[in-house]
Amino acid sequence: MLLIDPAKKISFQRCISDGDLVIVYERHDTMKAVKVCEGSMLQNRFGVFKHSEWIGKTFGSKVFSNKGGFVYLLAPTPELWTLVLSHRTQILYVADISFVVMYLEIVPGCLVLESGTGSGSLTTSLARAVAPTGHVYTFDFHEQRAASAREDFERTGLSSLVTVGVRDIQGEGFPVEFSGLADSVFLDLPQPWLAIPSTGKMLKKDGIICSFSPCIEQVQRSSEALRLNFTDIRTFEVLLRTYEVREAKMDCCEGDEGASLGSLPLKRRQRSSEGSNGQEISTSPTVMAKPSGEARGHTGYLTFARLKCLS
Repeated sequence: MLLIDPAKKISFQRCISDGDLVIVYERHDTMKAVKVCEGSMLQNRFGVFKHSEWIGKTFGSKVFSNKGGFVYLLAPTPELWTLVLSHRTQILYVADISFVVMYLEIVPGCLVLESGTGSGSLTTSLARAVAPTGHVYTFDFHEQRAASAREDFERTGLSSLVTVGVRDIQGEGFPVEFSGLADSVFLDLPQPWLAIPSTGKMLKKDGIICSFSPCIEQVQRSSEALRLNFTDIRTFEVLLRTYEVREAKMDCCEGDEGASLGSLPLKRRQRSSEGSNGQEISTSPTVMAKPSGEARGHTGYLTFARLKCLS
């Protein structure tokens, strides 16, 4: 569980306690959120892990099962929480989230409004960005989704930084009590252009809005609505490409320059032999790099704009 200490600084630099939320890391693509309970056990393919043996250890510890298998107990950071949370809606991932936090210029102490809480993936990162003195007010029109998100923020220790409201922002706009107080606003709505007039009233002078939309037609209509009171309108599509880097053995002939394209040959060679044409063939461990087959494609378009300063 994320801890806010007396100095109001977020910290995981402490020992795991009964009732804490930890991310159990089995491998890079297998993680789960587990609430630590004194008398409980976790059972997986690596064996049985007693929660009582986790208490008192620091986040990042390697713990062993009755069979000698092991897992790591990691802190529920926003990055890891995004990978294990329950998907009540489509969520934003790290590439889009990091871009949003930077372009919205969110720093500690900011007041941020969000519409479209959904699964709370972005909200978690927004809360960390505004801590320790800022606050995120997030709204969802679906009461059950809002309640589930509220429970998640309690579990991750963010309830003092996030307030979840139930409201149809497209139809009603943001609550008037936030007029002129918001540093930035994030919209994840099917018809964001309906909420843009209200957003303009909520922002401070020079405040920034971001709208996330999966379809370019939504971007076009939103941009038309933004031109009335906003400037510096920009739209981005964040495409993340990951690479697999590993060592492999590769047969190549002496003087064959093309054999090493796309690879980083190591200095040592294990063995060599004569090829059928008399050339020496060497088998050497080589570092190979190739794009991952699981690379994530299009998620959505991010449209940013800055409120005009009318003197």
